[in-house]
Amino acid sequence: MNSSAMVKMTLSMAIFGSIGFFTIQTGIPAVELVFVRCICATLFLGGLWIMLKQHKTEKWSRKEVIQTMICGVFLVLNWVFLFKAFEVMSITVSITLYNLAPIIVLILGALFLKERMSVSNLLAVLVCFIGSVFIIGIQNVQSWTDFTGSGFGWALLSAFCYAMTMLLGKGINNLSAYTTTYIQTSIGIFMLLPFIDFHEFVGLTTSNWAYILGTGLIHTGFVYYLFFDSLRKLPTIIISALVFVDPVVAILLDTVILDFRPTLLQSAGIVLVFGGIIYTIIKPKMKSAKLPKEKTI
Repeated sequence: MNSSAMVKMTLSMAIFGSIGFFTIQTGIPAVELVFVRCICATLFLGGLWIMLKQHKTEKWSRKEVIQTMICGVFLVLNWVFLFKAFEVMSITVSITLYNLAPIIVLILGALFLKERMSVSNLLAVLVCFIGSVFIIGIQNVQSWTDFTGSGFGWALLSAFCYAMTMLLGKGINNLSAYTTTYIQTSIGIFMLLPFIDFHEFVGLTTSNWAYILGTGLIHTGFVYYLFFDSLRKLPTIIISALVFVDPVVAILLDTVILDFRPTLLQSAGIVLVFGGIIYTIIKPKMKSAKLPKEKTI
């Protein structure tokens, strides 16, 4: 086990877990915050790309560049929708629904990529669905306006866009992780520029700017550096486990500092969602290749 890589991965997930707390302290809307985040990340990762001389060893492919750009559109939308969810609902609920992305990947893979879904995966999807219903509370959402206005719609859209980013990213093999993210955040700058209201940046306090720059430089630039630097040095099972440091930190900050208290039904829903996700991600990695194949449907 590479202990240095494990520390870096854990630290990156822990820092990213605080992004919801930082977001609500910035004082600017989601679109403007993601725009600043894209600028900071592009400058940070672009500089790192050159400093590490990665640009000299890149294997460019037109197909992969186009795929990366499309992937970048979904990545940026994923950030925008997640931050909009943070604006109108608790971080705990937003992060829980956002982490449904692996389950959405399973569903999309089965529907459009003809990938087989095992009985256990189908069960996990069902458990996560029930958990989501508990969290949202259907009785509290009587119309589409209620659904989006409450933040549930934004959180689920962010999960869908994250799932699309994961699916599209599967075919990008030659470009380095730094280059891929650099291209994606650059796309974000041009994509969001027409929608930016620069008046939102007027009258911000020093504290607001500290949180804004922290979100851009720390949560995007520095965290992505730690994440990519450790990613290829750790076994998949360890990565799958450490990814859950992110929501744990987010929920702790939300409940301890921001005093969020989920209802009993929401608490049950959160447990069901994360239980289903953990089972889906970790179980296949734990199975021995010698065991008989599980029945598929």
